Amino acid sequence: MDKAPDPAAATPEAPSADMPPAKRSGMLRSTAVFTAMTFLSRIAGYLRDWLQATMFGAGPAVSAFVVAYRIPNYLRRIFAEGSFSSAFVPVLTEMRERGDKQALQDFMDHVAGALLAAVIVISGIGMLAAPWIAKLFLLFASPDAGTVPLAAEMLRITFPYLTFISMTALAGAALNSFRHFGLPAFAPILHNLALIAAMLLLAKHLKVPEMALAWGVLAAGILQMLLLWPALGRLGIRPRFRFNFRHEGVRRVFKLMLPTVFSSSVAQVNVLVGTMFASLLVPAAQSWLYYSDRLTEMPLGLFGVAIGTVILPQLSRHHAQDDEAGYSKSLDWGLRMVLLLGLPAAVGLALLAEPLTVSLFRYGEFTSQDSQMVGYALTAMCIGVPAFMLSKVLLSAFYSRKDTKTPMKAAVWTVVCNVILIVALVTPMWKMGLPYAHTGIAAATAIAGTFNAVLLWRWLRRDGIYQPEPGWGRWLLRLALALVVMGVVVVGLREWIGDWTVMRASHRWAWLLIVIAAGGAAYGATLLLAGVRPRHLRH
Repeated sequence: MDKAPDPAAATPEAPSADMPPAKRSGMLRSTAVFTAMTFLSRIAGYLRDWLQATMFGAGPAVSAFVVAYRIPNYLRRIFAEGSFSSAFVPVLTEMRERGDKQALQDFMDHVAGALLAAVIVISGIGMLAAPWIAKLFLLFASPDAGTVPLAAEMLRITFPYLTFISMTALAGAALNSFRHFGLPAFAPILHNLALIAAMLLLAKHLKVPEMALAWGVLAAGILQMLLLWPALGRLGIRPRFRFNFRHEGVRRVFKLMLPTVFSSSVAQVNVLVGTMFASLLVPAAQSWLYYSDRLTEMPLGLFGVAIGTVILPQLSRHHAQDDEAGYSKSLDWGLRMVLLLGLPAAVGLALLAEPLTVSLFRYGEFTSQDSQMVGYALTAMCIGVPAFMLSKVLLSAFYSRKDTKTPMKAAVWTVVCNVILIVALVTPMWKMGLPYAHTGIAAATAIAGTFNAVLLWRWLRRDGIYQPEPGWGRWLLRLALALVVMGVVVVGLREWIGDWTVMRASHRWAWLLIVIAAGGAAYGATLLLAGVRPRHLRH
C-alpha cells in the first residue's frame, strides 16, 4: 500500500517523496493510442495543407515560408523531439527506475533551465542573422522574386517558436517516460489548428498574406506548451528552472545529445540540403518538395514515430534492468510492426501519387502542373518511407543504451551519400532543362534514408545487440504476398476509374477513400488467410 503523501508535497515546490507511477499498458496499446492521436493531427495537417495550397498555391512567397519554417523546424528536431528527447528519456527512465523522487525533480529542474537558456540564445541569434540565413538557403533564388527578404522577415517571427516548442518537448518526453502518450500525441493538433486559424483570420489583414503562416507557427508553439506544461504539475514533477550547466544531469544529457544532432534528424538534414539545391531550379520546386514531404510524413508520423516513441522507454527499462533478452525481443517486435505498416503505406502512396495530389491540393491557386510535379516527387520519395520508419526504431535501440556516437557516424555517411546522389541525379536533369528535375532531390533523399537504415541495422547485428526472433522468413513472405494482392486491387481500381483530374472534388474524395479502403482490406484479408493473427502483433 502506498504511503500517505506529505501535505507539503501537494505543490510543485515540495514534491512528494513517492515516485509518480508509470501507466501499465502494452506497447501495442500504447502505439495504438499514439497513432490515433497522430491520425487526428494528420487530418488537421491535411486541412492546413489544403487551405495553404488553395489560398497561396506554390509561388515564391510560399517558398519563402518553406525556408522560414524548415530551419527552426530542423532546430526543433535537435532541441525538442529528436536529439534532446533521445538523450533525455534514457537518463530520466534510469532515474525513475532508481525510485529517488528528489533526485529526479532536481534533474528536471536543472535540465529545464539549461534547455531554456540554450534555446533562447539560439533563437536570438537566429533572429539577428535571419537575412544571412535566408540568403544561404535561397542561394540561387532570383533576386527579382523577393523571396530572400521575405524569408528573412518570416524567420524573425518563426525563430521564437523554437523556445516554446522545446519546452513542450521537455514536457512531452517526461510524460512519455511515465507512459502517458495521449496528451503529447494530441499536442500537434494544436499546431495545425493554429496555422489554419492564422490563414483564415489573419491573412486577409496582411500586406503579404503568406506572412500569416509564420505568425501561425509562433502561436502553435505557445499553445502546445500551455497544453502540456500543466500535465507535469499533475504528476508532481513540473520543473522549477535552475541554471547550472555544470549539474551532473545536465552534463549527461548534453553529452549524449551532442552526437545525436545529425543522427536523430538525418532526414531533416537531407531535406535542408535538398531545399538548398532546389533553389537552382524553378521557384516552385521548393514548394513541390514541401508538399510531397508532407504526404510522406503521414505514415512516418502515424506509425514510425509512434512505434519509435513508445519503444524508447521500454528499451531503456530493459537496458537499465540488464534484461538483454527482453531488450532484443522488444526491438524485434518494433521492426516487425514497422514493416507491417510501412511497406503497404509506401506502396499505396506510390500507386496513388496522382490521385492523392489531385484530390488533396488541386484547388484554387494550386495548378494542374503543381499537382503533377508534387505527384512525381511523392512517387520518388516513397522509396524511402519504410527505411525512414525503420530508422526511428533502430535509433531508439542505440539511444536506449546511451550510445549516441554510432548513429552519428551513420548520419554523417548518410548526408554525404545524399549530397553525392543529389549532384549525380539533379545536375544532368537540370542541364537538360527537364521540368521534373526536383524528383532527383526526392529520390536522393529516399535512397540516402535507406542507406542510413541499413547501416544502423548492420551495426546492431555486428555488436550482438539485436538477435532476430524465429519466423522472420515466413513473416516477410506473408507481407510480400499481401502487398502483391493489395497492389493488384489498387492498380485495377485506379485504371478502371480513369482520369482523376476531370472529376468533381466530391467524386475524387469518394473514389480515393474507396480505393484506399479496398487496398487496405485486401492487404489485411491476405494476411489473415496467410495465418497472421492479432496475437502475433502483441508484445
